Amino acid sequence: METIFGRTQGLKPSEKKRLVNLYNRRVGANRVLTLELARTLAGLSGELGKPIALLLDRAGRVLRVAIGDAKEVPVPQSALVQTRLSGYRLLHTHLGAGGLSRSDLSVLFLNRLDALAALEVEDGHPGQLHLALLSPPKADEEDWQILPSKSYLDYLDWDVSAAVSALEEELSRQAKVLDVKDGSGERAVLVGIDQGEGPQAEMDLAELSELARTAGAVVAHRELVFRPTLDNRYAVGRGKVEEILSQAYHQNAGTLIFGIELTPAQARELEAVTGLKVLDRTQLILDIFAQHARTPEAKVQVELAQLKYLLPRLVGQGKELSRLGGGIGTRGPGETKLEQDRRRLQDRIAELTRKLSGIAARRFEARRQRERTGVPTVGVVGYTNAGKTTLMQALAKAGDPGENKLFATLRPLTRRGFLGEIGEVLYTDTVGFIRHMPDELIEAFRSTLEELRHADVLLHVLDASQEGALERHAVVEGLLGELGVEVPRILVLSKADRAGGYDLEFVRERLGGIAVSALKGEGLPELKAALAEALLAQGIKPAPWTAYVHPGPVSSYTASGD
Repeated sequence: METIFGRTQGLKPSEKKRLVNLYNRRVGANRVLTLELARTLAGLSGELGKPIALLLDRAGRVLRVAIGDAKEVPVPQSALVQTRLSGYRLLHTHLGAGGLSRSDLSVLFLNRLDALAALEVEDGHPGQLHLALLSPPKADEEDWQILPSKSYLDYLDWDVSAAVSALEEELSRQAKVLDVKDGSGERAVLVGIDQGEGPQAEMDLAELSELARTAGAVVAHRELVFRPTLDNRYAVGRGKVEEILSQAYHQNAGTLIFGIELTPAQARELEAVTGLKVLDRTQLILDIFAQHARTPEAKVQVELAQLKYLLPRLVGQGKELSRLGGGIGTRGPGETKLEQDRRRLQDRIAELTRKLSGIAARRFEARRQRERTGVPTVGVVGYTNAGKTTLMQALAKAGDPGENKLFATLRPLTRRGFLGEIGEVLYTDTVGFIRHMPDELIEAFRSTLEELRHADVLLHVLDASQEGALERHAVVEGLLGELGVEVPRILVLSKADRAGGYDLEFVRERLGGIAVSALKGEGLPELKAALAEALLAQGIKPAPWTAYVHPGPVSSYTASGD
């Protein structure tokens, strides 16, 4: 028996049967309603004293019958993923006079309906028909177009299929224009949330843009929402979600990326109400790590972090990650399938943890062998995209050039170099840090980050050309403190050639440090001299040949393996 949705309390069995019979109605593929259906709906709605809503597909078949207004009809979400319009149209009754409400238009827009119609009912008889369609996504237009209200008789022969075809053609044309303009990458709307941080929230949103760009997305729109307290269901509130969805519609964006970590309930509700893919900041960072993982060790670490993030979100996750439903009302086979998937994830996490333990053991042995040789180790740390890889290449005169992307380097790179007073030195790069580093990543990469605790000296690389350098310095130092790293550090103010003179001096006055341009070689002699001095202070013995080198600046006799 077909289900009657909505406010069904108090219905008699005979009334339910008449409502169920509506599932047998057919409307032409190019028609909004028929004369018989209009009279049947008006008579039944008048007798019940309640509005009735029908959801129809493009073939004119009735898929849903509900008691109540438009929002009572559950629209299937499967059709909202791939197409611009859902392929459904909704017809409902209004008791008494009145046009389309804001709630009606929101249902039309949020569900990408082909059309939405409201039939006025007066004393059990059909009257005026109010009709609305979506507008093509132009910034200077409303999200919907409301057609003139007429007697329902005047709309009996109106061709809804032609109007929908014209709209979809326009949607497709504008999507192609945007693809040519911005590229064919996945278009995304970014949502930053200011919970009282002020300028820091703006910098976080700019950083989210860089993360999205690194992940391969095209940033179609950025929205900063002031929200001191997050909404439990939608994070930013239902009204703001509709505004953001409007931007996504106008920009032909299929993804929403939030600059916070969403709870499983928030992710589920946001995907349900928007019909779009919803990602949070943690998922975006994990995706970037997965893209850049090349070595077996990095792949194990990233997969472990992803699974640990996914496990508590398995119940109720959205369709893009094949999330399964569960909880009250989903017993029997559904519960069994959910438990099976959860066990599979737990087994895989246990397997990856064992692999990571083996990798950590091998890394420990390799570190012991290096310690036996007595070769000093210099760890290179810093905020992501601070220029660590480029600096290492300049110091060791070897290695791959750096990229202007976040988290371009995941594997720990060790390069051999030479300092004139010290001799052979090993430079070790590690994964970059970032504000609000996901706990799953810190845990998965702990064995890699352990290398920092055993370095003789750390070079803390800070991008002096970026706004918010002081905050980024504090983030890195805070994470090093959490990891228990108490190694002497030298602050390197990288990209000094790009930094304004005032900005560079501002940072140096507060933090000190050595200004360096690794690309131009500026400041490298001073950095090498400071590094040699710091290593000697740690008890590193100077190279035996230094006694025979002509005295002078460190840079004049620093070798680099050539």
